[in-house]
Amino acid sequence: MNDTVTSADGTPIACTVIGSGPALVVVNGALAHRDSHPTEGILARSLTDRHTVITYDRRGRGASGPADPALPAADAVAAEIADVAALIDLAGGKAAVLGLSSGAVLALEAVRAGLPITALTLWEPPFVVDEARPPLGPGYRERLQRALAEGRPGDALAQFFAEAAGFPAEAVAPMRAEPFWAGMERLAPSLAHDAAVMGATQSGDPAALDRFAGVGVPALVMYGGASRPWLAGAATALAAVLPDATLRELPGQDHDVAPDLLMTALTTWLPAY
Repeated sequence: MNDTVTSADGTPIACTVIGSGPALVVVNGALAHRDSHPTEGILARSLTDRHTVITYDRRGRGASGPADPALPAADAVAAEIADVAALIDLAGGKAAVLGLSSGAVLALEAVRAGLPITALTLWEPPFVVDEARPPLGPGYRERLQRALAEGRPGDALAQFFAEAAGFPAEAVAPMRAEPFWAGMERLAPSLAHDAAVMGATQSGDPAALDRFAGVGVPALVMYGGASRPWLAGAATALAAVLPDATLRELPGQDHDVAPDLLMTALTTWLPAY
């Protein structure tokens, strides 16, 4: 069932609710929304006999209301957390959360904010905590905001892929000629929100994860055996910080995880919570 909830600031947040049982809210990563990320839909349909699964378009994406890239970082994070809160209200007042990529970081921040989240299942939060890849350069979010304010969404996208996502520079330039690029430019304003959620966690300093040491809900932290080493390092570092974490490698998987393997990992761990 397609639905819309209203966030605290009045922004409409589009969502889909399917299945029955304990609620599971799926929080996607940068530039993804319900129609663009097949993993979400396949996973949601696979879990309907065990959970009420809520997928949604984060603000600035899909059918949800706009993101404001000019917001101060703290306000942008608060708005995204309020969106999750509205979905948990829709679910009946409590839910487990599956966070994918930077959506995992938003899920962690939602717990820190006191939302009634019963358990976290986190796929490859894109922290940069070691020397496996370069950290973000200074002023990353401000440079994103400037590009967007000046009407250069393509430059903001290129900056995201080259810096935050760690794509080789020679791979980013050809992407701008691909047919999908124009569609992604429409999502570019949401990148400033995503950067606010990530905060300092891509600085290369593992101490940036200490902010999550108080996240006491049970957490399953997962990474792919075929992912880039920095993502495996990120998951491992997070699991070491969280008080109640299980770390699991999914062999042969990269950042674009196979839905059936992710579902198996969830269904063997999540029922206990």
